[in-house]
Amino acid sequence: MNGLLAAGGATGMGGIILIYVVIIGGMWFLLMRPQKKEQKRVQAMLSTMEVGDTALTTSGFYGVIIDITDDDVIVEFGNNKNCRIPMQKAAIAQIEKPSAE
Repeated sequence: MNGLLAAGGATGMGGIILIYVVIIGGMWFLLMRPQKKEQKRVQAMLSTMEVGDTALTTSGFYGVIIDITDDDVIVEFGNNKNCRIPMQKAAIAQIEKPSAE
């Protein structure tokens, strides 16, 4: 009789562990997967960036990319040719390709 109770207790403990594994897996799927997907989208956007594209920075400024290096870009803001600011690629939030008109 005691052997039966001990076996039932072990099965119950395994069921609890299985529930925890399922909950943690569900949390990963709901929280981490979309973040990884967004990181891949941003990396793809930054890799297709070219000179002449319009960039929206994370601070909300629009500018035209005039030079690209490995980690940095130089962005020209407004009509003033003297307003050229170097910034990290991570500061680019969105890229707009020039329209073919």
